[in-house]
Amino acid sequence: MSNNASLSRQILVTSALPYANGSIHLGHLLEYIQTDIWVRFQKSRGHECHYVCADDAHGTAIMLRAEQEGITPEQLIAKVSEEHQADFARFGVAFDNYHSTHSEENRAHSERIYTALRDAGHISTLDIEQMYDPVKGLFLADRFIKGTCPKCGAEDQYGDNCEVCSATYTPAELIKPVSAISGATPEVRTSTHYFFKLPDFEAFLQRWTRSGRVQPQIANKLQEWFESGLNEWDISRDAPYFGFEIPDAPGKYFYVWLDAPIGYLASFQNLCDREGLDFDSYWKADSTAEVYHFIGKDIVYFHALFWPAMLEGAGMRTPTGVNCHGFVTVNGAKMSKSRGTFIKAQTYADYLNPEYLRYYFAAKLTSRVDDLDLNLEDFAARVNSDLVGKVVNIASRCAGFIKKLADGKLSSTCAEPDLVARFIYAGDEIAADFEAREFGRAMRRVMELADEANAYIADKAPWVLAKEGGREQEVIDICSVGINLFRILLVYLQPVVPAMAEQARLFLQVESLDWESRQHVLKDHVIGKFKPLMTRIESDRIDAMMAASKEVLEAEKQLTGQAPSVDSASPLADDPISEEIAFDDFVKVDLRIARIEKAAYVEGSNKLLELTLDLGGETRTVFSGIRKAYAPEALEGRLTVMVANLAPRKMRFGVSEGMVLAAGNDDGIYLLSPDSGANPGERVT
Repeated sequence: MSNNASLSRQILVTSALPYANGSIHLGHLLEYIQTDIWVRFQKSRGHECHYVCADDAHGTAIMLRAEQEGITPEQLIAKVSEEHQADFARFGVAFDNYHSTHSEENRAHSERIYTALRDAGHISTLDIEQMYDPVKGLFLADRFIKGTCPKCGAEDQYGDNCEVCSATYTPAELIKPVSAISGATPEVRTSTHYFFKLPDFEAFLQRWTRSGRVQPQIANKLQEWFESGLNEWDISRDAPYFGFEIPDAPGKYFYVWLDAPIGYLASFQNLCDREGLDFDSYWKADSTAEVYHFIGKDIVYFHALFWPAMLEGAGMRTPTGVNCHGFVTVNGAKMSKSRGTFIKAQTYADYLNPEYLRYYFAAKLTSRVDDLDLNLEDFAARVNSDLVGKVVNIASRCAGFIKKLADGKLSSTCAEPDLVARFIYAGDEIAADFEAREFGRAMRRVMELADEANAYIADKAPWVLAKEGGREQEVIDICSVGINLFRILLVYLQPVVPAMAEQARLFLQVESLDWESRQHVLKDHVIGKFKPLMTRIESDRIDAMMAASKEVLEAEKQLTGQAPSVDSASPLADDPISEEIAFDDFVKVDLRIARIEKAAYVEGSNKLLELTLDLGGETRTVFSGIRKAYAPEALEGRLTVMVANLAPRKMRFGVSEGMVLAAGNDDGIYLLSPDSGANPGERVT
């Protein structure tokens, strides 16, 4: 190895902890695949790299689901953990340790960090009023309270915001609030809560978030919190609660988000105890080891504010980096149950090779926080073209000639030393891309090399030479070069498609495909019999997977007693027809074709997107409650239909100058789109 001991790094890597209350789906897998690729690359380079994770196993939701299923919370989290680990294994996500936040290691570290914060004066108490369910005998989080919106009068709204008018409020402001758990009318009760004094760490966090630990987009976003002022963080919950009791506070439990990130420490502690590693060398304040968290952008506040402040206050080191990624959309829209694009990991693996998805995610991932669209047509085309048509094709074109003409033995000399050297040297740039999490750029470089290898073989045409007498050695030399180029490409692809790489290693009969191995050209080396390493994606397998996804979700709804979803062809089938209106009223509605020039998230709202619409020479701004269904970039350039003569409506985010039309059911919202050929500004008749 060229990485001698002085250059070897000590690296600890984590992914966010999946909640022990549901199955792994393709949206989750983006993060674990991204992390696993980066870890496999580091290990390939010869670094000491440990990848740990755990199930996030605490909270009211766990307690209630276990009660619903008639089992204990411990039985529930054990069952879900087994399912999660099986799903990760299917997709080649190779943790060095997978643990649980409901563990003695996590209890010990949670109590240690809390005690250190308390003794340093960073914990306060405050009596607060909360909604209490007198039937279930527990305090209710906002999501467990429903009622009528105090702003617009919409019924069946959650306790913190209205999905109809986007108003925000407190549960106490709801009209006719009820417990979503029991249906009882909540009571207002007072309870003492424990708070982490986050404002104590404002100066530290200002420096920390601007020190390169997070991406620039995230650092800029976090500035909004500093501008509005940091608040103390409620870290306690009242009994009954499934979690750890707070030391010296009977009946009070650590809020799930307090001990969840500490689960990283607990999982690593468990690994250290099992393998004799030094835990403190990674987590002491002056540690030279590197610690990286890979997370989704929706939980950045916990990881880039609360978590480093907790560690700093407890006298421990903080993360070297917090790497955030965006969300996954499918065919340009949020994953939909009725469309069959809400796909569980197990359902996908029943129909398609998991390494297809690993490669496609890698081909589209950057170091930024952008959302990633899984376009299923592009997915099939890219995998078939790149992995099957380019990479595997090199070996399949060359291996047969080596086996037939040289009994499987490669040439004793390299016929194209400059070409092979160029492939080897390309590893430096590809390594830099992997290190920077620019996987898409790395894959483009690899495929450019694959194109060059295929062009070389096509130009030399060994199948033509083989038909000419006396040119067997020339054919062997050409194909030996091809096999060496293939071997180098598999070194670069091994972090992305490890199962395919392992099959290639066995075919090549080499000990390793680690990064350094690319330096050694195979000469006088015997290879095995070539077998297809990957087959093409057929569209009928994708269709079958989507159909199965619908069936799986429908079956689950039946088992849980929920009504099956409405067929996507008639999204309003369960809705009663509204009161009739006269035709004269209807013709007053001016429906126009509009092109979405720009779409953007609305700061301060988790429901709205701000759309800039082109009506054919006129531009309108419309706020639309479709954020949960669409990523902004998936909408730009798309045609839709809008109500153009709706009176402007002043909202707290700005003035909305119309309304776009959408249909929806329990599974999502679907923006109406005219057929191609329509033009912005045309009237819909």
